[in-house]
Amino acid sequence: MKFLKKIMVLCAFIAGMGTAGSLMANELPELGGSAAAKAAVAYSAKASLQKDAICTRCHDESEKAPILSLYQTKHGVRGDARTPNCQTCHGESANHLKGDTTGKGRPSPDVIFKKGVYAMSDERTRSGQCLTCHKGTARTNWEGSQHQNNDLACNSCHTVHSPVDKVREKKTQTEVCFTCHKEQRADSKKLSHHAIGESKVVCSDCHNPHGSNAPKLLKKNTVNETCFICHAERRGPFLWEHQPVVEDCTNCHTPHGSNITPLLKSRPPFMCQECHDGSHGSGTPVGPNAAGFPVGTINAAGNALLAPSTSNVGNACMNCHRQIHGSNSPAGGYLQR
Repeated sequence: MKFLKKIMVLCAFIAGMGTAGSLMANELPELGGSAAAKAAVAYSAKASLQKDAICTRCHDESEKAPILSLYQTKHGVRGDARTPNCQTCHGESANHLKGDTTGKGRPSPDVIFKKGVYAMSDERTRSGQCLTCHKGTARTNWEGSQHQNNDLACNSCHTVHSPVDKVREKKTQTEVCFTCHKEQRADSKKLSHHAIGESKVVCSDCHNPHGSNAPKLLKKNTVNETCFICHAERRGPFLWEHQPVVEDCTNCHTPHGSNITPLLKSRPPFMCQECHDGSHGSGTPVGPNAAGFPVGTINAAGNALLAPSTSNVGNACMNCHRQIHGSNSPAGGYLQR
């Protein structure tokens, strides 16, 4: 019993410091068996509820921003010793608890999370409260990320007290992102687009909003690696590669939406002619007959060389060069098969 009391006192001390939620029951040192562990967890949960009661006697469902709905979230699971209490996030807030002692109104809690209240340094503090527990893994690169440098904190996107956090739900995530990214909202409504509006593809499928070593907060190191998560058939390696494809998918495609299918930046043959500055049917033939060999000559790949024809002018290059992303055919040097 004496050992159990020591464990309970230890848990009470940790809860008083606002960090009881950081220990799991099976991580408590030398508990001496499962019964002691269960007792310690139960005591920790009770201590957290007692601390919550100090706040919830005033902050309840009668407010414009309901508080008690927190207990419908993972932050309100009192059976888990890692779960925080109100003071874990908002601080001990002794002056706030004392009430209005100066006639100037009740002081604010030590840490509040209202959007737009703080300067940059305090935005980091707001996120710092969350990163006390939610650190590492996908949030490793938060410091210095684009979102952090643009004065965003965790609750700029997340709603902690709500049972449904919109940014974590596929059906509603894009609503949150499009609040700031309005250009991407417009692109997603264009004729050719990923299934964003249909909630089959969401922003976090490609981007890591908490920070990344890649450009544009991409989940993978490059644009191509990110695209290959879904478009694995384009990965290669191919016997005959198309250099713009190897370099960057966005050389030809715009990922958020386009009025040219499939997500093309411009229509062929104009897009192709940005690199291939000749044209079939012009006075300077391109492709297999560019070297000026006689018509009918068979090249090394076994293809007959054709004379330039005005019938090809204005036609889509892909009518002939079908394997535009690369070919594994021995005769696919011009991406025709």
